[in-house]
Amino acid sequence: MGKIPFFNLSEQTQTIRAEVDAAIEKVIDKTAFVLGPGLEEFEANFADYCGTKYCAGTSSGTSALVLALLGFKIGPGDEVITVANTFIATVEAIGMIGVKPVLIDVLEDTALMDPSKLEAAITDKTKAIIPVHLFGQPCDMDSIMEIAEKHGLKVIEDSCQAHGARYKGRRAGSLGHAAAFSFYPSKNLGSFGEGGAVTTDDKELVRRMKGLRHHGQIVKNEHTELGYNYRLQAIQAAVLGVKLAYLDGWNEKRRALAERYHEGLKDTGYWMAAESKDCEPVYHLFALGCKDQQVVGKALADADIGWGRHYPVPIHLQPAFLHLGYSSGDFPVSEKLMTTSITLPMFPELALDKVDRVCEVLRTIDQT
Repeated sequence: MGKIPFFNLSEQTQTIRAEVDAAIEKVIDKTAFVLGPGLEEFEANFADYCGTKYCAGTSSGTSALVLALLGFKIGPGDEVITVANTFIATVEAIGMIGVKPVLIDVLEDTALMDPSKLEAAITDKTKAIIPVHLFGQPCDMDSIMEIAEKHGLKVIEDSCQAHGARYKGRRAGSLGHAAAFSFYPSKNLGSFGEGGAVTTDDKELVRRMKGLRHHGQIVKNEHTELGYNYRLQAIQAAVLGVKLAYLDGWNEKRRALAERYHEGLKDTGYWMAAESKDCEPVYHLFALGCKDQQVVGKALADADIGWGRHYPVPIHLQPAFLHLGYSSGDFPVSEKLMTTSITLPMFPELALDKVDRVCEVLRTIDQT
């Protein structure tokens, strides 16, 4: 069967290469490389796809989170609640603008924010909640929004792994007051480099974010506040515009692969994230909890199967966030999931028989 890679962009890129080349050539011909009509077209199309009124393209998923926070005028002295079980960029975006991250634990069956932990974490300094749609499954947004509305808080979805996912029929990106997306190349919707976006129905928010991403100027040469160089480049927008037409089909293939993993590994003792009945996840990653990461990882490597670890160290135990004062054991579910999970091969072009091969190897490892 040969090597089974953890991820492979080559086949996908080749299938759309002619369309992408034509889209990039159009940008080159117009020499509109920064901002301009090409970016505006993608922003409109992505907003429509997500079911929102507006979209602001950004330089990355991290800068998307930063701009959403700043757009809501959240800053030093404020607090924002998110989870310990996430990629560092979620919390990095909070900390880098002088805001205090406040962490809570996640649900063991889904690895997503536990809404029952929220109210105890809210103080008079809390300004926002960032639920993370980890691995491509939306959080329990009804519960989160109810609590946020009760306390007058903004909700910014971290949708960086959830392009196209649905919660009760609505797309990720339209469930909170704003949402941040990453277009890193390996994402379900990935650019040919870095990129991101914020979606929202808030006209004033998107106006302010578009100024902030462009050195604080909405009117040329009039800088109303200190801003950033956080713009999504037009060539990346062109690539994303081509890929957007294929996203739903690619996500369907990811769901088929996930179903095959669930079937092949049921009753084996491995942990797999449960699918909420309210959600249609898009499986950016397929996480698997196991008894011993090293044993399982070696068995997969010996069988020429790629695998990963997302993310092995919880936020509160990362050196950059030790100053928050949390200790080992403060978030037991996050710690358990992050220290016992691996991620399996997952990309739309992965053949089902290769998933069967991965499951075959995993079934040889005792999880009792």
